[in-house]
Amino acid sequence: MRKNALAGVGNTPLIQLQKIVPEDSANIYLKLEWANPTGSMKDRMAVAAIEGAEKEGKISPGDTVVEYTAGTTGVSLAFACAVKGYKFLAVFSDAFSVEKRRTMEAFGATVQDVLSDNKKITEKLIKEMIETSKRISEQPGYWWCDQLNNYPAATGYYPMGEEIWKQTDGTIDAFVHTVGTAHSIHAVTEVLWKRNKDIHIIAIEPVESAVLSGQPTGSHKIEGIGIGFIPPMWQNELVNEIMQVSTQDAQNMARRLAKEEGVFAGTSTGANVVASLRIAERLGKGKNVVTIAVDSGLRYLSTSLYKAEGPN
Repeated sequence: MRKNALAGVGNTPLIQLQKIVPEDSANIYLKLEWANPTGSMKDRMAVAAIEGAEKEGKISPGDTVVEYTAGTTGVSLAFACAVKGYKFLAVFSDAFSVEKRRTMEAFGATVQDVLSDNKKITEKLIKEMIETSKRISEQPGYWWCDQLNNYPAATGYYPMGEEIWKQTDGTIDAFVHTVGTAHSIHAVTEVLWKRNKDIHIIAIEPVESAVLSGQPTGSHKIEGIGIGFIPPMWQNELVNEIMQVSTQDAQNMARRLAKEEGVFAGTSTGANVVASLRIAERLGKGKNVVTIAVDSGLRYLSTSLYKAEGPN
């Protein structure tokens, strides 16, 4: 049994949205992953990734973990490294919120930047961050997490699927979730489909960069998802449907969630709920849709999401 801060990871609440769901639609349940220690679901994968590396002998005491990150994974890795006694170096960018940078630094991380094109999240930016982190990790005493290709990291989300099944008493009809690495949606799907293959799985991506749907790569401002190319561990057979949500719709919904439901979350959560409302309308009254509140709105106070005026 863990007796340190890692004990706080997982077992997050599942709530029912009350005010924004139309009367004749299915119920929508939101899993509050901001109840994890750093305020996001990524704590699950960060701990799994580090412990996987330990089991495989890839990391030793005093080593430095290196990772490319939009910030959320970086915060979680910085947290896990702080608890376990490793150093952490994040390859980050000005395209992402300053709160994430400061939180990583608070946990003792070193942050190295790759500059963006006017703070746009693009395929070029993500790939440059990946290559930078890979190059840094080639030094002795450094271990590259490489989240996009890290299977142990993906296993960290199996418990989230188990929790959803238990919390809904198995009455879930659809699961809706955004795609970044694809680890979380696939892991939850694997768990749920072992119980009921009829559960409908909907993957969400930015309309501005809908590469999973076969459309051109582009730029958007939904942090943490839509990397601009198909994730290496993406499995099309583990989803029934791919849906697109615009940055503007996702931001508007995140603001509504705070004001109408008291759920303070980021833009990817807004995208999850936008898509969930579409699915809930299709399924109709008496059905149950589950989605994820990925992280806390506290990470986006300096951005256009919760800032009345000015750029990110």
